[in-house]
This record gives sequence, structure tokens and C-alpha cells, in this order.
Amino acid sequence: MDHDFIAHLNGECLDWAGMDGEALQQALHAQGDDWYGLVKERCPHVFAAAPVFITEMQLQQMKAVIAAVEEVVQDEKGEEGRGMEGTCLGVFYGYDFHLNEQGAHLIEVNTNAGGAFLNALLLDSQREATLYGAVPVHASTSSVRTEIDLEQAFIEMFRNEWRLVHGAVPLKTIAIVDEQPEAQYLYPEFLLAQKMFGRAGIAAFIADPSALQARDDGLYCEGQRVDLVYNRLTDFSLQQYPHLRSAWEKRQVVLTPNPAHHQQYADKRKLALFSDPAALRAQGVSQTGIDALSAGVPQTKIVDSADAAQWWAERKQWFFKPVSGYGSKGAYRGDKLTKRVFEEIMQADYIAQRLALPGERKVCPAGLEPQLLKYDVRCYVYDGSIQLIAARLYQGQTTNFRTPGGGVALVRVVE
Repeated sequence: MDHDFIAHLNGECLDWAGMDGEALQQALHAQGDDWYGLVKERCPHVFAAAPVFITEMQLQQMKAVIAAVEEVVQDEKGEEGRGMEGTCLGVFYGYDFHLNEQGAHLIEVNTNAGGAFLNALLLDSQREATLYGAVPVHASTSSVRTEIDLEQAFIEMFRNEWRLVHGAVPLKTIAIVDEQPEAQYLYPEFLLAQKMFGRAGIAAFIADPSALQARDDGLYCEGQRVDLVYNRLTDFSLQQYPHLRSAWEKRQVVLTPNPAHHQQYADKRKLALFSDPAALRAQGVSQTGIDALSAGVPQTKIVDSADAAQWWAERKQWFFKPVSGYGSKGAYRGDKLTKRVFEEIMQADYIAQRLALPGERKVCPAGLEPQLLKYDVRCYVYDGSIQLIAARLYQGQTTNFRTPGGGVALVRVVE
């Protein structure tokens, strides 16, 4: 598929949106008036006004990069993982890519990636579409419309996390845990997850870590013992929550994702390894994996203040990210840096990644002039396999879900 054609679809395809907005609204209303009202009040720009088009080649490159990352980390347990063999795999890994004419570029891996339930709602609301009456266009997860039931896939994933630790014993209770969850921007998603678990016969609580009570035999919430914690916390090491970390270490609760998962996949220093062919070769990674990562991961280096003069001179070529950061907090494009912020970066733990510009999508929000928004593409992955693919449209430096016409977007693979 010619890149210019995809650029044309993303840049000019305004009259034919490729998305059934009425069907989406019906799906949102079907969740109940209270939930719909909360979405409109809390996050009115969470669903984008148009889909993003990608090529089959871009899809295959993303799959190759994901497979290569799996190869690199599958035998790495790290300090956090020692003694934790045989535990769960970690739910909703998010592989985030920038797509441009040079290909697909892995920007980072997240191990507590949000948005999957909202994207599933969006994806399930859409019907097959044909572009210009001739070219078949399919909703992702793959090059054809997925036939899997995403709700059942999600339920089976959580049950598998439990099964890996406890075998055939039924999973009865889940706690969806985040700091002050009702104040979180994506709280409506927690409610979707809670409803989904309830339909599967699993009691689900939405709770702040402080609501989890540590007892001799594990963690309790509202008087019920918690079997599994769906972890949405951004304190990846759980240093602020010793009762939760202790219960995980004692295997009194299945915690997914957990600190071991973050260290193995999402520590941003891993990007330096993924983009270093010599280090990968020394580790025994296959040439196929090395080639996929060399093409798909921008060069990444760990920032050393001893090289401050060189970093300042080359700053416009790089994007600086804190090693332990999340949600683009503390992340800066080098060409936007002030001297003060640069000096702060030099004194902190940062990585620098060569700029890989995001793609652009023209949208026409209701009542506004057409505008170009940036987009990234997130692959939600479990056990090395893609469950669904979604895009995020935004203005500014990073995704924010506050841009009219922006938000999570359907991805359509054009054949």
C-alpha cells in the first residue's frame, strides 16, 4: 500500500468518516444514563471524530517489533522477578507507536495501559465499511475485522492470570485499584470494567489502595477477601503501598500488572537495549529480532550529565523522558527545552530517544474548522499477542484527551 495514499486518507478524508457515529452514541447510551452523563461531563473528548487509517505493512511491522521485544525479555526476570517464577503474565501491555513515512516506531511500552475497555466499546459499536465503494477497510485488531468477543477475551485474560497462580480454583473477587479512583479522568472506564466482571459472575470493587485492608491471610475490601488486584497505580514499585506489595510478595493476592512486569518491559532504560544491536547480539537475540528492533525502535540512550554539552548541542534531535515517568509527565522535545529545564534533566534519571514524528489526521469537529491532529497507535498485548489496536488523536506535545475532535480512535487497516 502506497504511503501517499494512506497520507491522503488521513489528510483529506473528511466527507467519509469511516466511522458510524450514531452506532457509537447508541453504545454509549446503552451503558446507562448515569454513565453516559459522567462521560459527557468528565471526558467529552475521549472519543475521536474520525478513524485513523494504516497499511497492512505498518501493521506487520508493529507485530514484528512486539515479537522481538517478547524475545528479548522472555528470559529476563530481573531483580524484581527473582523468586516470582510461575506467577501471572500482566494484563493490558500497551505498545505505543508513531507511524510516519519511515515506518512504525516504538515510542514506549506501558504495563498499566489504560483505555482498553473504552476502545473495546468503540470497536464493538462499529460495522464493516467500504472506502469509496471499492477498497475494503476493516476495523483492527488485524488486517480483517476481528471475530473475537473482546469482553470474553478480557475475562479469560484475567481468569488466566488467576489460573497461572491458583490453578482451577475459581476467581471470585477483583479490586480495580488506583489512587482516588473516582477522581481519575478515566473513572468511567473503571465502571465499564466493573460491569464486565459482574456479568461474568466476579465481584469487583473500585478502590483506593487505602481501602485495602491487610490481614494475616491477605487483602480485604469491604469485608471481602480480594483474589486479584487489577493494578492501575503509577507507583510501579509500590513503595508507597507496602501492604499491597507485601501481599503480592507473599502471594496472598494476584497482582496484575506488578513491579516485575514493569521492570521487565516498561522501564524506559529497556528502550536503550532494544535499540542497541550489539547488546542484543551479545544477549543472543535472533537476527530477525535485531532487524525488527533496529528498524522499529528509535535510537535511545541513557542521559549522563557528564555529556551535558553534547546533549545541549544535539538536543533538537532528541525527545527526553524520565526513566520512571508515566503519562508523558516530565517528557520534553529537545527543540522546546529551556536552559533551566535542560539543567534539571541533567540532574535527574532520563533517557533520550531520537525524534520519530507522529502521523497526522485531519478531523472536522462539530462546529469547528477542519484541523490536523497528531496521532499515535497503541497495540494492547497479552502474552505476546495483540488483542486490539487503537489510535489516540491529540494536539500539542503529548496525548491528553482534551482536544476537540481528538481522543481514542478506531484504527482501520486498508488493503
